Amino acid sequence: MTIRRALLSVYDKTGLAPFAQALADDGVELVASGGTAAALVEAGLVVTPLEELTGFGELLGHRVVTLHPAVHGGILARRDVPEDLAQLETHGIAPIDLVCVNLYPFERTIGRLDVDWEDAIEQIDIGGPTLLRAAAKNHAHVVTVCRPDDYEPVLEELRSGEVSQETRRSLAARAFQTTASLDAAIATWLGREEPFPETYLPVFDRVLELSYGENPHQQAAYYMQRGARTHILARVELLQGKPLSFNNLGDLSAGRLLLLELEGPAAVIVKHGNPCGVAKAATIEEAYEKARAADPISAYGGVVVLDRPVSSGLGGVLSEHFIEVLHAPGYDDDALAAFAGRETMRVLANNERRAFVSTERDLRRVLGGLLVQDRDTEGDPLDAMDVVCGDPDAKLWEELLFAWTVAKHVTSNAIVLSGDGQTIGIGAGQMSRIDAVRLAIDRAREHGHALEGAVLASDAFFPFVDGVHLALEAGIRAIIQPGGSKRDAEVTDAVLAAGATMVHTGRRHFRH
Repeated sequence: MTIRRALLSVYDKTGLAPFAQALADDGVELVASGGTAAALVEAGLVVTPLEELTGFGELLGHRVVTLHPAVHGGILARRDVPEDLAQLETHGIAPIDLVCVNLYPFERTIGRLDVDWEDAIEQIDIGGPTLLRAAAKNHAHVVTVCRPDDYEPVLEELRSGEVSQETRRSLAARAFQTTASLDAAIATWLGREEPFPETYLPVFDRVLELSYGENPHQQAAYYMQRGARTHILARVELLQGKPLSFNNLGDLSAGRLLLLELEGPAAVIVKHGNPCGVAKAATIEEAYEKARAADPISAYGGVVVLDRPVSSGLGGVLSEHFIEVLHAPGYDDDALAAFAGRETMRVLANNERRAFVSTERDLRRVLGGLLVQDRDTEGDPLDAMDVVCGDPDAKLWEELLFAWTVAKHVTSNAIVLSGDGQTIGIGAGQMSRIDAVRLAIDRAREHGHALEGAVLASDAFFPFVDGVHLALEAGIRAIIQPGGSKRDAEVTDAVLAAGATMVHTGRRHFRH
């Protein structure tokens, strides 16, 4: 196809002048509206004002500019349909072969804390999406350009002869993605008071193409949710190692979400989506040593997430261990030098200094559908907790809440044993609660941790007293759990008989 006439109407003028100049050098007539025309004239280009085609200037405070048959007829006419061409000639409409449009920054506008209703409404683009949809529909005959990144690829193809049908189809798809995401953003913003709308329209943008998914035979990519305040890789720099994998990203997210709820210095080690070692201490060096000592076998090849910068001393320690991913807010030069010998270690620096708050919905795919819920990030109020047995002092309360926080991030049925700000046994993903208790105790004993005086957190109530008996016999002296079982009285009697402490939180934290 030959491009004789191009319509340009853009908000973002990045790269516009060189793109238009290249078109003009190729003999293309430039038609432009308002601010776009002014920018091109200022750049020294000859431009046909849009009103020469339409016979109208801008109407209603710029609300009506390009909505005219002389524009859309020129875009939508099928060049291989004689009747279409005859109608263009009858009405004196010139064909438009390339449409270059980008849209008002509606999403950026509504993302401002001080945005008011009128500002947002005026950023709802009408003419731009209509132009893009028209050009994309007729991509067999029209080139659709909706972002500056596409300027050079389009020019490259023009220099070689023409923009291919495959490229036109790809550009058309991108245009419809652009208009669809804008419509989704508008609908979501207007209906934001409704927590679960009849039609759910989240939009995600691809951030990374991944080498494969959970397994090598699965293709995969990582997307971030449009409009999210931040995301797992925002302001995160890969300092060393191969690109992150699908499983790396899942474990990194799990570690960061848990770390958000801990008062540091704190360290989290994640393996297959579950924490295998968590600790807090006076220094980040001590926190990491305790987290790894919690379960050194499971920590092998894990994802390590720290909330303090890595010193040369800690860097030397970390370099001695097999770590898939290391994530921290910074590293000194000696630490990075120590990692150089660990080529398989992916080293990430988190340059985000604002508080990372996860407020988006939790989405889970099921067969043919999507489960949507609030993310389980709301803190559990202390005044809603009930001390059923014992009289925990401040230190014991701190330990109970630490174990309870970790349990919230472990796959159900979940049991967490801890002592001195360190997990010492984690029973994750068991189908029965007593098996989760048994697994946590076995893990603690296997790694030489003292159970006498330790605390236990359970993500849900004990349906039977057997798990509690097992824990108390092992030396557990404090339990935190939601309560609410029909057998709460039996459980309470067992704890009282052992002279132990128990707290009911009144809130469950299943995780599947």
